[in-house]
Amino acid sequence: MKITQRKYNQLIKNIGITISNARQQAVHAVNISLLKSNWEIGRHIVEFEQEGNERAEYGSELLERISKDLQQNYGKGFGRRNVLDMRRFYLTYQKWQAVPAKLGWTHIVTLLGVSNELARKFYEIECARSNWGYRELQRQVNASLFERLALSKDKKGILQLAKKGHIITDATEAIKDPYILDFLKIPQSNKVTEKHLEQKIIDNLQMFLLELGKGFTFVARQYKLSLRNKHFYIDLVFYHRILRCFILIDLKIKEVEHNDIGQMNMYLNYFKKEENVAGDAEPIGIILSTDNDEVMVEFAMGGLSNKIFISKYQLYLPDKKLLQRKVKSLLHSIK
Repeated sequence: MKITQRKYNQLIKNIGITISNARQQAVHAVNISLLKSNWEIGRHIVEFEQEGNERAEYGSELLERISKDLQQNYGKGFGRRNVLDMRRFYLTYQKWQAVPAKLGWTHIVTLLGVSNELARKFYEIECARSNWGYRELQRQVNASLFERLALSKDKKGILQLAKKGHIITDATEAIKDPYILDFLKIPQSNKVTEKHLEQKIIDNLQMFLLELGKGFTFVARQYKLSLRNKHFYIDLVFYHRILRCFILIDLKIKEVEHNDIGQMNMYLNYFKKEENVAGDAEPIGIILSTDNDEVMVEFAMGGLSNKIFISKYQLYLPDKKLLQRKVKSLLHSIK
């Protein structure tokens, strides 16, 4: 029987899939083994503490002794910090079944630094669901993603956020305020232009997509639309896979003005008529600015049927402790 190139290519493809699956399973097995080992080490330390009076906290003689002996007997990987993390690992997850097994040790170490249990549960779910690497997880924790989302909800919504993660069912769930663009690394002394801001976002598109959230896919920058002899350019265009709609973003380095809202309304009307296809929901517009006059925005958007959101952006990380206090106050104030 003659072997066709097509059949041979399919053979190689099938073998490749088998190899990839086997490697993934091996990595997963190693990860589970490492997590269980570190959890058990933490358990041994805590149980030893419970029989005596000394605690193996950072700086203690007991921790120093444990770390030194483990390194001498078993090599690297048992430094003071790492051993302390193993102890904290067990204290945080005292039932092995509660350990988020889909995550790696570096993820776990990052989660151990999140003291609020609701926030930690949220990051566990989102990390596994969105397949974040540990650097992405660190970035979201540092940017106070949980607190920013929580402040837009009531008490029940915050508890659901911690229990089920960030579930997007409509436009309001997909929009944040503010957006944190610290990854652009723009010095405070710099006077940024809209063109410069846009270019920095494109240069850091992967991180910008992470900040936008789940479901966003990039379509184009400076998207041109022509009306007779006039040409207009939309700064950034995305498509949202979950909401099944285009999302148009206009960047502003100053306070939003009423004509900015009118322009976005025109863009959305154009997309509804000229770009949407069967199955697409109505497009969404986001005007990203440093500030806005809420009263002016209210009057400028009155009567508009299109979905337009005015969100602020910050070039630097938010005050995490302040956001945590606000969330705590919200949880206590709502019965």
